[in-house]
Amino acid sequence: MAKDVEQVTEQGEYSAKDYHDPPPAPLIDPDELTKWSLYRAAIAEFIATLLFLYITVLTIIGYKRQSDTKIPGNTECDGVGILGIAWAFGGMIFILVYCTAGISGGHINPAVTFGLFLGRKVSLVRALLYMIAQCAGAICGAGLAKGFQKSYYNRYGGGVNTVSDGYNKGTALGAEIIGTFVLVYTVFSATDPKRSARDSHVPVLAPLPIGFAVFMVHLATIPVTGTGINPARSFGPAVIFNNDKAWDDQVSKP
Repeated sequence: MAKDVEQVTEQGEYSAKDYHDPPPAPLIDPDELTKWSLYRAAIAEFIATLLFLYITVLTIIGYKRQSDTKIPGNTECDGVGILGIAWAFGGMIFILVYCTAGISGGHINPAVTFGLFLGRKVSLVRALLYMIAQCAGAICGAGLAKGFQKSYYNRYGGGVNTVSDGYNKGTALGAEIIGTFVLVYTVFSATDPKRSARDSHVPVLAPLPIGFAVFMVHLATIPVTGTGINPARSFGPAVIFNNDKAWDDQVSKP
């Protein structure tokens, strides 16, 4: 059974908590701008988002090429399929969060950063710098993917998020809101200091449930929007591919 947060002594008094809540982050901390750790964390977010976009965009393009029936010998069942694409996104999040958690917290997503800012886990200065680094990394990652496979990138849509045929923007927006909520809720739950205290006998690696949340949401929403749940992931390919529909459908990405 889980430990109680507060334990009652024989005298009826409460003992100290068995966990420690970190103090709320200040809204604006000018001193933070003078610390190298802030910029090191922003660089980590930039590199992680770059690698995330590079691998996942190439996975999407590779699948579309392998399942392109216009190419002799190909069938619609070739390639990794939606399941493989979902694994690529979830797996990369697991890897990158694990690698960067000790440096920046492993956000790799402006939606996660914004949620943690509202929860007073990061300051406004850090949140803004993270978001800029994430969007810049996403643009560079998508650009790197295009640089390596320009013809396939242009032919197969560049991995951009668009509303699929048969769905309207309201449905797409709803799917993205729910998917983003699942991800951010999982991040808060997996990093809750009370969990470490209560479930110390259950070794939970925080990047694992976060990666699985990304995987499961992709299974549900790839057919609808291609799955955004990450403004940087949607923004980067849209900038590099620069297609009217990709930009018009950005309104469906929270």
